Amino acid sequence: MSDNPTAASKKDEIQSETGETTDHRIPQPDPITNKDLMKSWFGWWWANEIPHTFDRMLAPSFCFGLIPTLQKLYKDKDELAKAFQRHLLFFNTQATWGGGTLTGVTISLEEARAKALANGQEPISEDMINNTKVGLMGPLAGIGDSIDSGTIQYIFIAMFLPFAKQGNFLGALLPFLCFAIATFTYGYYFTKMGYSLGRSAAKEIMTGGRMAGIIDGLGILGLYMMGILAGQYITIRSYLKFSISGKVFNLNSILNEILPGLLPLVAVLLVYWYFQRQGLKITRALLYLTGALIVLSIFYII
Repeated sequence: MSDNPTAASKKDEIQSETGETTDHRIPQPDPITNKDLMKSWFGWWWANEIPHTFDRMLAPSFCFGLIPTLQKLYKDKDELAKAFQRHLLFFNTQATWGGGTLTGVTISLEEARAKALANGQEPISEDMINNTKVGLMGPLAGIGDSIDSGTIQYIFIAMFLPFAKQGNFLGALLPFLCFAIATFTYGYYFTKMGYSLGRSAAKEIMTGGRMAGIIDGLGILGLYMMGILAGQYITIRSYLKFSISGKVFNLNSILNEILPGLLPLVAVLLVYWYFQRQGLKITRALLYLTGALIVLSIFYII
């Protein structure tokens, strides 16, 4: 380094003439379209469980889905590499309610960061992007598991169970096909909502009036379908008979005259009551139920 100011200015002049510059400018990001959101959502949805690892869980799938969008946001190779690295950190959530929403939210945050970097402004920190994902992936997964795995799929199973009972292969195929189509559709809706609302999208899902109404409605519909399944496919008969004044009475016929399917209903309500009191201890409930049925069958009660 020269102490001569004239030499230093001459060096700057030479750099200017040769076109060299020390100013590292980051290009402006391309605008994000609905097509880009669909690509990212489809990439995550399609690769959801394929590169599952114990140390990163679903992070490779999430990063894979974001690749097309990140490439549009970060034209600078160093920033693009940093984006790939931060989305390969540990990540695990439910596919649609969690993954769809966080795909949109993350794209929104990455877009804000890319624009700030290109405009020379203070960008959103990498920690903030990662902490947003980590903070929301658990609560959203809880909602998604209870709605998708605990309600939606059983509604479709109940709808097509008569086909399976008749030996029609559609009874096994259609529930999974309809479930895949339905979850893909509203998962993309969550992606768009997450992108448009940013971090407040999670609040809309968990506390929003419209979403709360949808969740309550699905829960009621799921209970309704479970009631239909219990009434049609759970069979409990009583073989207890007794005679009064020479006339034989069959307990099962008497109960069916009062309320058809009363015994299956009582069995379902007892199991539900047990879960309410003791928690969802399924194995213990099955053991108790099996023991009770064995004892009752020995005495020809049922």
